[in-house]
Amino acid sequence: MDHNSFSDVTPDIVRLANLSKEAGVIEQELFTKYEVKRGLRDLNGKGVLAGLTNISDVRASKMVKGESVPIHGELYYRGYNVKDLVKGFTDEDRFGFEEVAYLLLFDDLPDDRELKLFNTMLAHYRSLPTSFVRDIIMKAPSKDMMNTLARSVLTLYSYDDRADDVSLPNVLRQCLQLISLFPLLSIYGYQAYSHYHDGKSLFIHQPDPTLSTAENILKILRPDSQYTPLEARILDVALVLHMEHGGGNNSTFTTHVVSSSLSDTYSVIAASIGSLKGPRHGGANIKVVRMFEDMKREVVDWADEEEVSDYLARLLHKDAFDHAGLIYGVGHAVYSKSDPRAQVFKSFVEKLAVEKGLEKEFALYSLVERLAPEVIAKERQIYKGVSINVDFYSGFVYKMLDLPEELYTPIFAMARIVGWSAHRMEELANNGKIIRPAYKPIHDDMEYKPLDKR
Repeated sequence: MDHNSFSDVTPDIVRLANLSKEAGVIEQELFTKYEVKRGLRDLNGKGVLAGLTNISDVRASKMVKGESVPIHGELYYRGYNVKDLVKGFTDEDRFGFEEVAYLLLFDDLPDDRELKLFNTMLAHYRSLPTSFVRDIIMKAPSKDMMNTLARSVLTLYSYDDRADDVSLPNVLRQCLQLISLFPLLSIYGYQAYSHYHDGKSLFIHQPDPTLSTAENILKILRPDSQYTPLEARILDVALVLHMEHGGGNNSTFTTHVVSSSLSDTYSVIAASIGSLKGPRHGGANIKVVRMFEDMKREVVDWADEEEVSDYLARLLHKDAFDHAGLIYGVGHAVYSKSDPRAQVFKSFVEKLAVEKGLEKEFALYSLVERLAPEVIAKERQIYKGVSINVDFYSGFVYKMLDLPEELYTPIFAMARIVGWSAHRMEELANNGKIIRPAYKPIHDDMEYKPLDKR
């Protein structure tokens, strides 16, 4: 089979797919009749309680006189407010990724000795097996870096003599290695594709054991390995804010589900990568950037509130951008009044915009942040408040950092691998049953007919 025919969708396939679609459609009223929580959510969009966790807490409401009242969102890592964590390490002019990773994995903030030892371990593991780049990453490079990342993670199984050992010390070792290697696997994969498919120069820079994770990302990505202190700091903050978000998000739930079957670490993390790859989960910031690029072309005066509001309304009416009827980066499944990650991020974003001379673009983002909830409230009936989410500004930051769009979601993965690792350890430590939700069958019983009588 040649390459072209491998990817062909033939008329027969289309016909059979239509049959499959018809067979798969379930009448919507049946979900209500049988009280099915679609997407593991109730009618108000609140997640069904499926487990317990010590790792993080997402708070968007509080009980007042027996009623749930929306509040400004709060995110806690092991009981610590993320706002306090970010303020702590930034006020002391330190990088926070490694420190917060230690907290999520071991339920305690490290002291100076513990942090130095942890940094040394991560630096030690930030090295790929001999010839891995040449034999694995450089061969059949994919246009999608999440695909490349998942494939590389699965291949590392073959290099691990204890790949199937699910004892906690061994799983911790594997997780620390993956936390260290995610930047290399993603960026080297991008460099390979950029070289072989786009004809760009090939750069394979080695990481520096004395640098932080954020610094190493910029060092190995950029041709000249140069970056400003502010660039590294804001990337570090971005990694911390994306590191963990409760056990109920799609990719972390995937981590729990596959871990509960006692599968190996590489298979578990590859499954989580597959979940994050989906545009409903990890790809939203790319949509935000592209939406703003379209907005900047369509809106003549970026400071004109009426003109910007009109564009936002056209987005909702499916008359602008991708005609999906969405304002990307606005709204969240849990938060209503505010997403704490977006609030923490905004002050850093403004500083970077000033350094890059992009104050006008930042002003447009700020204007949309204020106007979008008003436009949505006028156009649609919503059951809870709506505000910007972390994706609203993260894509803008990555664009200012001149990061290729192909790496936006892998950067999310470089952070979230810490949360996945903590949740995998938690699932194994509790030795729970295999996760197996129920699906109610609704098909009528059928009588088998011989082939010649169908």
